Amino acid sequence: MKIVILDGYGVNPGDLSWNELSDFGHVTVYDRTPADSREILSRARGAEILITNKTYLSRELIFSLLPELRYIGLLSTGTNAVDLIAAHDAGIPVTNIPSYSTDAVAQMTLALLLEAVNQVGLHNQAVHSGKWSQCTDFCFWLKPQLLLSGKTLGLVGYGNIGRRVAAIAWAFGMRVQAHTRHPFSEEHVPWVDRDTLFSTSDVISLHCPLTEENAGMINRNTIAGMKSGVILINTSRGGLLVEEDLKEGLLSGKIAYACLDVLGHEPPPVDHPLMGIPNCLITPHIAWAPLETRARLISVAADNVRQFLRGTPIHTV
Repeated sequence: MKIVILDGYGVNPGDLSWNELSDFGHVTVYDRTPADSREILSRARGAEILITNKTYLSRELIFSLLPELRYIGLLSTGTNAVDLIAAHDAGIPVTNIPSYSTDAVAQMTLALLLEAVNQVGLHNQAVHSGKWSQCTDFCFWLKPQLLLSGKTLGLVGYGNIGRRVAAIAWAFGMRVQAHTRHPFSEEHVPWVDRDTLFSTSDVISLHCPLTEENAGMINRNTIAGMKSGVILINTSRGGLLVEEDLKEGLLSGKIAYACLDVLGHEPPPVDHPLMGIPNCLITPHIAWAPLETRARLISVAADNVRQFLRGTPIHTV
């Protein structure tokens, strides 16, 4: 059986193994595949099992790979790298990797928040540059230190990641409230409407999928309704924010810090509107990327193939 992985580097740059997939056939792994349909077709032709992360599989491409193509596997939770309607029309099952990065994304969410309130990196750099050695007093701080205990965390989305973030936030003594599309009832996390969450939260963290309904929900109007000095965290999808409006909020001080692991375009252009803004912390979409998390992703991807071959497919989308 011919198995082709079109863009394996993002998941496995060489520190993990694809051996679990080798149990099912001959595996060819490309680090990256150009977004050229002819190049994709050339590499994928004859594959019965085709696996992709970000390389887009269009309707034309999917039908060009028939009748050999039997299965498409995604190395991600998101499904926008495949034309799902076309795959359905072609009778090709598509699977994804759900819930593999819950703990990692929750960990990064709090790491970003702690960096915003304690500025660990800034003060470490200051010490190594000699500022503490030159200090008259026994201590100094370059930016105010903020206490999380007693602050209100508003979660937009309350799935697996949101719940894990809530549990960690409680350990810091934070109050937690959440907004979801459908109201829910939970003893320690009240459901609130979105406007209430925006206006009453000291920290707002986004943990929802990007949809047509919520695209750009953080914009000039919603920012105006937030508390002054709010901290905004996004480890979900960049399209949830209108980045030019966020820039205005940061420069005016309405938003004290934006902590982002995702942007609307990845990688961003060098003239991206949020580049160089000192109260905007940006990491390069790495919340999901600990070694253990990526190993789990590959293991689930292999199990997806295994179950498909057994005739009991799982994680189909």
